[in-house]
Amino acid sequence: MIKILRSRTLIFILAAAVIAATGLTAFAEEKAHERRIRLSAELVRDMAAQDDAASMADVIKSGKGVAIFPAVTKAGLMIGGQVGEGLVLLRNPNGTWNGPSFMGLSGASIGIQIGAQSVGLVLVITNEQGLRAFTGGNSFKLGADVAIAAGPVGRDTSAATDSRAKASIYSYSMSKGLFAGMTFEGSVLNQNRDANRAYWGRDMSAQAALKKPANDKRIKELVNSLNALVKKAPK
Repeated sequence: MIKILRSRTLIFILAAAVIAATGLTAFAEEKAHERRIRLSAELVRDMAAQDDAASMADVIKSGKGVAIFPAVTKAGLMIGGQVGEGLVLLRNPNGTWNGPSFMGLSGASIGIQIGAQSVGLVLVITNEQGLRAFTGGNSFKLGADVAIAAGPVGRDTSAATDSRAKASIYSYSMSKGLFAGMTFEGSVLNQNRDANRAYWGRDMSAQAALKKPANDKRIKELVNSLNALVKKAPK
């Protein structure tokens, strides 16, 4: 009887080890662009969980698309700027999404709070000028090539409506679980062609990638998270 129990215990331990190893292997095999998508979905869900997310949802619902950078971090101890990697999805009038196209962010210091490791950032494209910035070339500068401001938060939908008429891009940043209200003016956004190639399997410009429907299973989690956030917009 004791031998049987020991055998069963050994089998259980070996099975648990196999399962754990399989999980670690799957995590290790996660590609860089897939991790970027997963973290972007997590950031969107965190923002959607905020009590004052209604105006953000309203801006996205009426906008042209979003650029999501799940972790904008300080470039270094002796460097004043920040860097981040993200992606862009365009929203169609019928509520479907196109993309993704992958982007990098670098440049101006946005004053990350002391003690914060990084800032999550969502840029909402509100008009055609903002749309052209993401599809027209290899890079552009926020505040110089296209107008940007901190996006409205709270339940005042009239404020959100007024704000959309004044800027091509609105930024929503999150630090330590709360909206941070940073503008990121002066930062430069660049196309990440290597990540685009890794995702699409061939060379793909931002303009071409953002014409393709976002219906691949790899992007589904992020699309679902965005749609859930949009549902929080006032009726």
